[in-house]
Amino acid sequence: MEALGFAPSRSPVFLPRVSPSTVVDKLPFELQIGAAIPKWTGVMSARPHYATVAATGKAVIVSPESTPQKSDPPPPPLRKASPNDLQYAPGYLGAVPDRTALGGGGGDDTINAMAYLTNILSSKVYDVATETPLQLATKLSQRWGTNVWLKREDLQPVFSFKLRGAYNMMSKLPREQLDRGVICSSAGNHAQGVALAAQRLECSSVIVMPVTTPEIKWRSVERLGATVVLVGDSYDDAQDYAKKRGEEEGRTFVPPFDHSDIIMGQGTVGMEIMRQSEGPLHAIFVPVGGGGLIAGIAAYVKRVSPQVKIIGVEPSDANAMALSLHYGERVVLDQVGGFADGVAVKVVGEETFRLCRELIDGIVLVGRDAICASIKDMFEEKRNILEPAGALALAGAEAYCKYYGLKGENVVAITSGANMNFDKLRVVTELANVGRRQEAVLATLMPEKAGSFKQFCEQVGSMSITEFKYRNNSDKEAVVLYSVGVHTVSELKQMEERMKAANLMTYNLTENDLVKDHLRYLMGGRLNVQNEVLCRFVFPERPGALMKFLDAFSPRWNISLFHYRGQGETGANVLVGIQIPNSEMNEFHERARNVGYDYVLVTDDEAFRLLMHY
Repeated sequence: MEALGFAPSRSPVFLPRVSPSTVVDKLPFELQIGAAIPKWTGVMSARPHYATVAATGKAVIVSPESTPQKSDPPPPPLRKASPNDLQYAPGYLGAVPDRTALGGGGGDDTINAMAYLTNILSSKVYDVATETPLQLATKLSQRWGTNVWLKREDLQPVFSFKLRGAYNMMSKLPREQLDRGVICSSAGNHAQGVALAAQRLECSSVIVMPVTTPEIKWRSVERLGATVVLVGDSYDDAQDYAKKRGEEEGRTFVPPFDHSDIIMGQGTVGMEIMRQSEGPLHAIFVPVGGGGLIAGIAAYVKRVSPQVKIIGVEPSDANAMALSLHYGERVVLDQVGGFADGVAVKVVGEETFRLCRELIDGIVLVGRDAICASIKDMFEEKRNILEPAGALALAGAEAYCKYYGLKGENVVAITSGANMNFDKLRVVTELANVGRRQEAVLATLMPEKAGSFKQFCEQVGSMSITEFKYRNNSDKEAVVLYSVGVHTVSELKQMEERMKAANLMTYNLTENDLVKDHLRYLMGGRLNVQNEVLCRFVFPERPGALMKFLDAFSPRWNISLFHYRGQGETGANVLVGIQIPNSEMNEFHERARNVGYDYVLVTDDEAFRLLMHY
């Protein structure tokens, strides 16, 4: 409930009205329901205090004024893009790089292919990492008709591949640099990799994470001996602070993906796959965020076995690499989906993009439901639970095999991480069957009269109803929202035809995220609310986020609908209805921009009109 102003127990953030040197002995600070929510002081753009969590378990509050104030020169402008600018069918191999304009390669400072190969072969990552197994997924192989191999990077000491790149880079630093320490910015897996590498190399590490980072993640980093600093609401805030502090203290900044040594360390995954594989491989499916893992794997595999396809997999709402390959240049996303937070980046790396453009075969896009289904598949196959980004490659491999009817080939999916936020499991369990096409979400209109409900149930027939919601609010027509268990596509189609024959209009809402995230919990009848504008906001998961929103919009306009449901992400998905005359929409957009939360208008969504309006 952080976004609504209620901090969970053991939260280290937003300790109000303390001096910059205060040491808080009792971690956590907890807000009680109904208590006053601490507000920022000063101008609206002021940032909250930074909380430093040291290995002692205490929080040292640092004011913004005492932090380094150096600023880097502005980066060259990148093309702005939206995830919706490039969407295609799940499993389709899109964003195939256009190599006709690449010429002879990069400039004089570009590391050549042989250098990548030799450095991967000689990497010292095994001082800290393990050679993870390549396991046959027997159940999935039988179901798909393809030999599905799992590269189990979720079995690393920090449950993610990230320690490979971090250690490879840090182990090459001179001792005098290590003695000055390292610093990085991360929301999770990279942080643990850097912390463990620093522990093994006996150097100090500062890990900068957004304030919205789930406690399980920063606690895991803290246990490895790192100093944890919680800064800002986003990764960009954390990265800016980390780079400035690194310059001030002489620490080496360890980037999450865009560095040749990081890429080479991740490339050892590809080296292991080629050594462990039995028989020829059709493709290796790799989760893509900033591009470090796929760039490293491609740099090795394409050098030794160029016939093996290297296929990236991205969430459809976090497709920065696909868009960059599509346009032939790096882009910056205007917003990014946070469900698979391990790959939720707005801009891919410069060097990773260069390598991907030269080497990989394309990108497959998958949705959230498919990712959840693959998490369930992995649990049933190996009794292990992957994080969403960790199951991304498996979801892409399944979609690709189904789309192209692939049979009898060997495919590898990299299970890249298992640092699952426990709160997110609720969402996974609800959407896994939808992703497998074993459950469908439907809405049916029926006359509000005696016998209609019985008639409706007769048309459902032998289908199993797994969810049902209905409330009388009209003398004419009722709307029923329900879910049914689906065994085959034909069974669902037959039921829809029975409904149509009985004059019961039925709509399939299975693909509508607005329904699955919000509207299924708001069924209480339809109303005619004047001038209602419906928006989906992403609130940062921290105390005070709601009050900041209300200060901007209320009492200027009436809030007619509000639904929040925590999903274990750094940002909370919030559905808000606000009564705004059309003549005041420009003012609304200006206020929304000032608040700084990502948002999108969904007033015209057909499901909303069907279920909530008349």
